[in-house]
Amino acid sequence: MSKPQLTLATLCLALFAAPASWALEVKVALLRVDKPMPPPISRLDVPPADLGLAGAKLGNEDNRTTGAFTGTDYKLTTRTVTPAEALAALDALKAEGIGLVAVISDGDTLKQLADRAGPDTLILNAGARDDALRDGECRANVLHVSPSRSMLTDSVVQFLMWKKWARIMLIYGSHPEDKLLAESYRKSAAKFGAKIVEEREFVDTGGARRTDTGHVQVQRQIPVFTQEAKEHDVTIAADETDVFAAYLPYHSWDPRPIAGSAGLMPLSWHPAHESWGATQFQRRFEKLAGRSMREEDYQAWLAMRVVGEAVTRSGKADAKSIRDYALSKDFDLAAFKGQKLTFRTWNGQMRQPILLGDGRITVSVSPQDGYLHQFSPLDTLGIDAPETACHAFGG
Repeated sequence: MSKPQLTLATLCLALFAAPASWALEVKVALLRVDKPMPPPISRLDVPPADLGLAGAKLGNEDNRTTGAFTGTDYKLTTRTVTPAEALAALDALKAEGIGLVAVISDGDTLKQLADRAGPDTLILNAGARDDALRDGECRANVLHVSPSRSMLTDSVVQFLMWKKWARIMLIYGSHPEDKLLAESYRKSAAKFGAKIVEEREFVDTGGARRTDTGHVQVQRQIPVFTQEAKEHDVTIAADETDVFAAYLPYHSWDPRPIAGSAGLMPLSWHPAHESWGATQFQRRFEKLAGRSMREEDYQAWLAMRVVGEAVTRSGKADAKSIRDYALSKDFDLAAFKGQKLTFRTWNGQMRQPILLGDGRITVSVSPQDGYLHQFSPLDTLGIDAPETACHAFGG
């Protein structure tokens, strides 16, 4: 009798077959907290129903692929709630024995969740960008996979300085988030030697933005709003609430490039990003979700992969062990950005390059060439160790 042939198909089946009993079960959750928001300026920007959830699902599938070799199973639970329901949702997850929770929310809600979670639960911030959460208001049980505002604004100003576009006109919105973003741009300009020659506030009057005559009104209003500006090289828009920035390109009085919340935008992820193996990653996500990957999806994927890498390498799955390993010198994560990502030990922020995109292509990636640092060029983006007011991490 001839020997049976070991084909590629049977080998793959043997490798990926689930063991009779898992040596370790890892429970992780994604909690997305949705605040009421006005419709976006463009219907192309309407968030999909599975925003963030699809990214977490892909990350969990990647973890399970690795887990098949190590006897580890990963179980993902997702919840989508309002801010009023967030704390109760966290309590319910903890009651199910889940101590690893990725959160997509605003900063205030994240602080409430972190305080409610306690030391036995690890929160992975996959949404909030407030610098205060990485500074004086940091929490020891929170790791940040989402970049901070200062990381984003530093990435833009670095590129402008590399281009020698040092004279900036700053236009910011009237909402609190817009003013925080504007302040971050001021600090970035001072940090890298750019000069804000003029500032203007665009006041949100609450008028309809998506009407039959909206483009006509904008075509008349924006030039008037931006005329007689001091000589500048570039206009930066600080508009987190999506009120006016998208209208600035082609409508400003002076023919100047736009950056920030429109034009050249800083992003944790870009749907057109193809370098460093990103094309295959994009295609896997598109096959799973039937759409392009957005920033929230990428950040949720990062959160899942942080857990997966820490569990694989440490062999432990409790919140404290995951946190300690993630903050150790042994941790790093490959994430399709050209270099491995690590965490800052002084505030729990993940170091990562920032993509600069215009909606169709990745124009550049920060940190820019020439910006050096004694430890890592990535630490030229955001709050560095000597600047931190975070003491929860021993800083």
